[in-house]
Amino acid sequence: MIRGIRGAITVQEDEATAVLAETTTLLTAIIEANNIEPSQVSSVIATTTPDITSAFPAKAVRTYEGWDYVPVMCMHEMNVEGALPLCIRLMVNVETEVAQKDIQHIYLNDAIKLRPDLVK
Repeated sequence: MIRGIRGAITVQEDEATAVLAETTTLLTAIIEANNIEPSQVSSVIATTTPDITSAFPAKAVRTYEGWDYVPVMCMHEMNVEGALPLCIRLMVNVETEVAQKDIQHIYLNDAIKLRPDLVK
């Protein structure tokens, strides 16, 4: 079964080092919370709000140890008025037998505002 694991994190400013570091922080948290091995991952979709233009979050995913062959695609989120700024989102698609209700979605920094119901 393929399951999507969601995650989001914010950066303080649109700066390449921060974008890559926070993407790595988010990916690490998703991996650890869900016991993911690279061989389980079918793909990753990374999005940023339109105010992030300094770096591709996919670079952080592709350079994560063991993840160099995971297909990753970046795109921008819709530019909706009032949306949370400076936000990076990941959708990690994994092969797993874990039930949907037991998947651990991760929201960090100001992104906890997006899904407070899923933040533990």
